[in-house]
Amino acid sequence: MHKALVLALCCAAFAVPAAQAESTSKIKVMHGPATASLGAVGQIQVPEKFVFVDGKTVQQLMKAHGEPVRGNELGELSPTNADWSIIFRWSDIGYVKDEDKSKLVEQADKLLQQITDNTEAANKLRAQAGTPPIHVIGWEVPPRYNEETHNLEWAIKGECEGRQILNYDTRVLGRKGVLNVKLIVAPDDFVETLPTFTNVMAGYAFQSGESYAEYRPGDKVAKYGLAALIVGGAAVGAAKLGLLGPLLVLFKKAWKLVIVAFAAVVGFFKKMFARITGRDRETIPKA
Repeated sequence: MHKALVLALCCAAFAVPAAQAESTSKIKVMHGPATASLGAVGQIQVPEKFVFVDGKTVQQLMKAHGEPVRGNELGELSPTNADWSIIFRWSDIGYVKDEDKSKLVEQADKLLQQITDNTEAANKLRAQAGTPPIHVIGWEVPPRYNEETHNLEWAIKGECEGRQILNYDTRVLGRKGVLNVKLIVAPDDFVETLPTFTNVMAGYAFQSGESYAEYRPGDKVAKYGLAALIVGGAAVGAAKLGLLGPLLVLFKKAWKLVIVAFAAVVGFFKKMFARITGRDRETIPKA
């Protein structure tokens, strides 16, 4: 079966009503250095000058702003001195075989074309909704797979109304599924931010028995491989419904981050960063 998903990009702002913003004035956060749990599958080291918001709190924030929640949000990690963030989600799709790892380079153009075609098809739905089109520019980072860490990474550049936008995705393969990691960063800050992001991700570890290397015969196996993860995998139906993957656009003048999680416009993250580092906050005890 053909697997595809449109490029995760967005060109719409979302204003948070004052009453709703007030409801998130107290946000539970964990301050680094600490160890944060990512559900039952893993944990991430929270460095000094970073803060972590657990998945339940992230979901509560989304609900408070009237946004649909997928239920697989595990948490959000961000520095206190910069405007970028990492969102963690978990997909229990089973063990993804990496047998096509050697073909990713030769398939890069084909994969990009699939993403481009589905993005353009989705523009018809965007037009019906009165939202501006998005267009794929190309790979910022072509798909690459690390056989030691079992991390699959790629980044796509796009354009919307003259603004360049960037998605950087990481999929960390595990025994029973995949950790979806989204780096939310301004295109101009990507190169500078990437080394820090890489160092942060080096602090992730699966719980005992959950790592890719601990696969056992009889475990659930995903019905697709690495290439399908890049273009959407089992979420192929989302394109037909006009639902987009996690999206990001940076409005440079306002420095407002807008995240779309499968058609959910979540405009509170920029404000959340301010509250996390502000005076009014509840702190989760350090692990």
